[in-house]
Amino acid sequence: MPPFEHAPETALEWHAAGTGAALATVVQTWGSAPRRTGAQLVVSGEGQIEGSVSGGCVEGAVVVEALEALQDGRHRLLEFGVSDEDAFAVGLACGGTIKVLVEPVGSALPAELLEELVAARTSRTPAAYEVNLATGARRLARAEYPDRMRMDRSGLEDDGETFVAVHNPPLRLVCVGAVHITQALVPMARIAGYDPVIIDPRAAFAAPERFPGETLMDDWPDEAVEKLGLDTRTALVLLTHDPKLDDPALQAALAAEVFYIGALGSKKTHAARIARMQEAGFTTEQINRIHGPVGLDIGAASPAEIAVSILAEMTAVLRGKQP
Repeated sequence: MPPFEHAPETALEWHAAGTGAALATVVQTWGSAPRRTGAQLVVSGEGQIEGSVSGGCVEGAVVVEALEALQDGRHRLLEFGVSDEDAFAVGLACGGTIKVLVEPVGSALPAELLEELVAARTSRTPAAYEVNLATGARRLARAEYPDRMRMDRSGLEDDGETFVAVHNPPLRLVCVGAVHITQALVPMARIAGYDPVIIDPRAAFAAPERFPGETLMDDWPDEAVEKLGLDTRTALVLLTHDPKLDDPALQAALAAEVFYIGALGSKKTHAARIARMQEAGFTTEQINRIHGPVGLDIGAASPAEIAVSILAEMTAVLRGKQP
């Protein structure tokens, strides 16, 4: 989940309810600041809070400023550093400094713009909220800032005035095949921030006791991925060794914009897979998106080691590195 979690949705809800809401966002950090750039805190007109910008006493000062911002309708840029008692109390004494932008909803931050942002987040559409700290000009960017979007990196542009908050959908891992490697990969991926989904129409494999607490789908893979939807924040990993199960999902992924496609199997198996995709009419460019054999070549042998290699390769591709 992004560092701001559900703050935009909460802010919109509180504003619509008439209690008022102000969004506080970390726009810059130095040193030992405890929360990353983009972290958010939302404050209601009644003093209720959700989220965090520092994890400690700085929140108290931010809440006071947020309540004042709701009164005068103006945004403000706050800075906390080594000389501030509040900053010292939350561990900024080792050279840490944070800047926090406070925006009252409905005045400085138009409710219509916040609604647009929340709609994008709900529909899993990547978006970047852009605000000029000097002029207060705000907009929602869609196609701009590809590097920031890929790296999930909010921050100030080189002009020192334009702050860009990245709002990416949560990462999602779709595993076709409820096999031993999946049992190792799913908990690792969850730790890394992915929301896993396991697809396998074979009841003996996709048994809840083998994957406690995880989302299991017993649909045929092409039907399952159609229900889920495949987007730029989705990784698809094919682990069944069975073309009847893998290929329908693979073809759906090749026609979509998933950021990663990995397929288990030997080089011989992958060569046969490529031939089938060529026969199905996919281009060389599309087929080259398939990482097969799946995972980085780290000499992995056990299911857990193979899972490590897969997750490492997924991360490299997500962050724009050549595996």
